[in-house]
Formats: sequence, C-alpha cells, structure tokens
Amino acid sequence: MMQQYQKLIYTVCLQFVHESHTAEDLTQDTFLSAYSAIDRCEPQYYKQWLVRVAANKCKDHLKSAWVRKVDVPGDDAMPEPRGAPGTDAADPAENLAERAGAAELETLVRNLREPYGKIAVMYFLEHKESTEIAKLVNRPPATVNSQLWRAKLLLRQQITERRQKE
Repeated sequence: MMQQYQKLIYTVCLQFVHESHTAEDLTQDTFLSAYSAIDRCEPQYYKQWLVRVAANKCKDHLKSAWVRKVDVPGDDAMPEPRGAPGTDAADPAENLAERAGAAELETLVRNLREPYGKIAVMYFLEHKESTEIAKLVNRPPATVNSQLWRAKLLLRQQITERRQKE
C-alpha cells in the first residue's frame, strides 16, 4: 500500500506545507496512522482514506504552536530610549547608521494604523508595561497584548519589505 500511494500522499502533504522535509515527515506520519487503523477502512477506499488522513495530518501540523511561532525583531531592532547613552562604536559612521536605523524604526512605529499605533508608541517608544497601557487606553490587558503582538507582526513585515527593496 505504501509503495502504491506514497507519491500521492507526499504530493498532498507538499501542497499543504510547501516544504519537502516537512512533507516527508507528514507522509510517514500518515502511513503510520493508517496502518494503526487499517481495519477501519475497506480496501476499495484506501486511496480516498489515505488522502483524508494526510490532509488532516497537514492541517494539524499547520495549526500547531510550533509552526505558528512568529519571530519578531529582538530588542536590538527597537530604538533606544531618548537620553540613553550611545553605543561605544569605534566608527562614527557606524554610530550614525545605527541612529538612522533607530529613527527609521521610530517612524515605522509612529505610522502604524490604529489601534496598533497608539499602543505601539506607548510600548516601544515610551517604554510602558502592557498592564499600564491597558489602564491608560481603558482596554483589557489581553486585548492590549494581542494588539502589541499584531503591531510587532506589522513592524516585522514592514522591515522585511524595506530590506528587500534595498
């Protein structure tokens, strides 16, 4: 059965995840699950059943927290607070370039659409805690945290787009 349907199941998995190694792993998982429950399916329906098992495995994989993990710029990408001591860069041109990047990032933060802009300014530029921001804007802390997460995602997308243009 595996030799007969391996290419089909791999193709189904690859269409979902768009990554060959992950598709191979999901193909193996599909056949392992299928073999453990093979008595539940009649032989004439193996093909449809395997495709459905593969699709469900892929959907479960895409819903998993591991896949949904989002990498946001670290603290090094965020601007320094006003009045903070400068870096000890030996080259003044390097120091100027860093300040220009921080100024560009500050502009990106200030230009975020609402409701993310106001919260992002308070968090990234005014260095307020999310609980304090929640009180100031009269919103639940969970809402503020969600909006901060989305603001980080928007900033990451904008930074990536700018880097690709350069």
